[in-house]
Amino acid sequence: MTTILNREDFVVAREQDVVPLRNKVRDVAVKAGMSILNQTKLITAASELVRNMLKYGGGGSVAIETVNNGRDNGVRLVFADKGPGIPDIEMAMKDGYSTGKSLGLGLPGTKRLVNVFDIKSTVGEGTTVTIIKWKNG
Repeated sequence: MTTILNREDFVVAREQDVVPLRNKVRDVAVKAGMSILNQTKLITAASELVRNMLKYGGGGSVAIETVNNGRDNGVRLVFADKGPGIPDIEMAMKDGYSTGKSLGLGLPGTKRLVNVFDIKSTVGEGTTVTIIKWKNG
């Protein structure tokens, strides 16, 4: 069972909100005791997801949580938008798939950087992506 130790909500409405969010994620990861490598993985994943949220979802909110699962501390990030949603999550999770003329490494690449990756999307309602990076994971 995962316990929330601390939570802070962050609104992302424009590109200028990305750097403060990255800095906050780094601060929380440092406080959780993560190595530089795991901090970098988490910040990279957060950057990709927040840019997707801005580009495809028109912005949204990010919950930044310090969590514990009984044996390890970590950071959980929940990205939620009210955008158009993802019609085919399975396709969006394939390497090389892109609707935005990019390399298509975003969602599957992000999944490889973290320990827990969960995506829920409803067309016309929005998308929520939850990731967890454990201190020792």
